[in-house]
Parts: sequence; C-alpha cells; structure tokens
Amino acid sequence: MTESSPMSSGDRSASIIRDDVRAMVAYPVANADGLVKMDLMENPFPLPVRLRAELASRLAALEANRYPMPRAESLRATMRAALDIPKHAELILGNGSDELINLVALACARPNAKLLTVVPTFVMYEMSARLFRLNFVGVPLNDDFSLDLEATLASIKIHSPAVIYIAYPNNPTGTLYPRAHIEAIVRAAPGLVVVDEAYQPFALQSFMSELAVYPNLAVMRTVSKSGLAGARLGYMAASAAWIGELEKVRPPFNVNVLTQCYAQFALENRDVLDEQAKTLRLAREDLFRAMQAFDALTVFPSAGNFLLFRILGADKEAATRVFEGIRQQGVLIKDLSHAHPLLANCLRVTVSSSDENASFLRALSAALPCRLAPS
Repeated sequence: MTESSPMSSGDRSASIIRDDVRAMVAYPVANADGLVKMDLMENPFPLPVRLRAELASRLAALEANRYPMPRAESLRATMRAALDIPKHAELILGNGSDELINLVALACARPNAKLLTVVPTFVMYEMSARLFRLNFVGVPLNDDFSLDLEATLASIKIHSPAVIYIAYPNNPTGTLYPRAHIEAIVRAAPGLVVVDEAYQPFALQSFMSELAVYPNLAVMRTVSKSGLAGARLGYMAASAAWIGELEKVRPPFNVNVLTQCYAQFALENRDVLDEQAKTLRLAREDLFRAMQAFDALTVFPSAGNFLLFRILGADKEAATRVFEGIRQQGVLIKDLSHAHPLLANCLRVTVSSSDENASFLRALSAALPCRLAPS
C-alpha cells in the first residue's frame, strides 16, 4: 500500500478557506521606506517636544501586564468633553474605524441583508460587506463626484438596505455633500445610516448634533487623521438601542491600554491637535492653488486633508506613469486610476507640511510632460 503524499499548505487552504475570501484582494498598503509619505492622509506633525516627556511618563506607568478596562470609561469621559458627544448618545470604541465597520456588518448580517453606499468611496465598506456576506449595493456618484440623490433614494426604495454608509466628506473625492441630501437619505432609510466623519477636523461640519433628531443615525469618526494614526482608535455615537446591540459583538479588550492612554493624553491637549488641523486646512488651500497652475491636470476641491486630481488626456495609463514618476522622485502618493471607472486617471495626495508639499510639487512637475508643467 502506497502512502499518499501529504497535502501542501496551499492545497489545504484551497479546500478550507471560503471561495469568496480566496477571490478577494487584501487592502493594499504600499512600502514607504525612504519616501516622503503622502498616500494615507496622515497628520505629518508629531506631538510637540514639551508634551512628549509627560506622555512617556504616563505610558511608562501603565500596567501592560493587565488587560485594558473593557469600556475605557476614563477615555470615554474625556472624549465626551473634548469631542462634543451629545449626552443622550452612547459611544462604542474600536481598533480604528475599520473594526467598527466590521462590527456593524457582523451585527446586521441577516440572510439577504444589504449594505448600500455611494461609489467611489472608502473601500472598507464594500470589503466588510462582502466579508460578512451582506449584499453590497453601490450607487454611482455623478461625473463631478456630487451625490445623485434621486438615484440614491430610488436604490434605497428598491433594495431596502439594512445599513447605509455616507462618508462626509467623501474619501477619495473630498466631496462634502449637501446636508439636505444626507438628511433625505436618513429619512428614507429603513435601517441604520452611518455618517462617516473621519475627516471632520478638516471639514468642520458634523451630524453629531442630529443624533437626537434621527433615531436611525450613527456618526462614526477616527482620531487617525488628527495625528493618532498609529494609535488606532475609532468611535461611533448613536442611540443606546444601536450601541447596545453592537457592544454584544465587540471583542471585550479591543482597545489596548497604550491606545487608551495615548488618546486620552492627546485629547486633554486638544488645542495642539486643533492648531495642527488649522495649519493643514490652510496648507490644503495653498496646495490646491499651486496644483491649479498645472495645465496637465484637474484638481478637485476637497473638504478633507487630501486632494484628488486627474491627469488629462485620452491615455488610460497616464496617471500610473505620473504616479511612478513622482515615486521615482522620492514621494509616495496614491494611484486610484483603476479603482473605479469614475476615477479614471486619478491620483490622490495627502496635504502635509509645507516642506513635504513643496517636495510633492517638485516631483509632480518633474513627472509630468514638460509642455504640461507650469512655467
């Protein structure tokens, strides 16, 4: 009797891992070693030196041998005071907003349930829906990236989605949709509407105060764009009815002690974060005007800490070549030209410090055809 050869690890995964998971593509994060990093909408400014010693002392005093407090009550109290969370609203915290997106999908994944959003938008909405087997419905934006309200309301009526996501402002387009359009969507929705305000410090607009008006509304934010991307903390505010159910699927120790301490310290010094956000809002306008001088591209207005721009011309690979040219000059941005048909030949750059913005503009000028760069 001949022994059969053991299955290879690849063969085992093919027979065990879900077919739809095997067909997925992991979220791409580019290697930024040695490059000016302007691809992920990070705040380029660290905490001031005067605060670092105090933070180091707090972190050193942590009992990392103990599990974190599961509800992070001290951090929650600081967040309520610093972030204008309504008293009547409940909070749930996550390991970044990505985890909260997954928790919503997990909790709402009844058979044949649907998740709806407008596209193009943050890719994790769709990835999470497919991972937890919700049917995904994407309603295309208009060509100018404005929200097609009529089509969105019609799609809500047809599909009756359990969950709707609206990024406010939208990533990657930077669009801040009219408040009246979002309110119409909330009123029409049969289920939960999550307004994702990840870029609120740069838009200075919010639906947080509307939580008492709309019982099916949730507002989700992250501290990542405010300078704490490495700490990974997201939060969602909604009525007690919604948050109580989501808490049932939240891992009990999902926000670690280092994150809790770092976030609380930063929020206690929120004036520093606010000043950094103000600096970046002004830098956004300067960078926007500078990019408008390039005849080779169209730059779109943005309410976030990033700018989307399109390389002009009929060549479908023009943006990718410009992206590679910018990278060769030592600057990393985001190539979105193949992410969605509406993003054809589009690239996205993070608004950063004056030095890094200048580096990007030099790299962009060098990467564009000479006749198309500003004189």
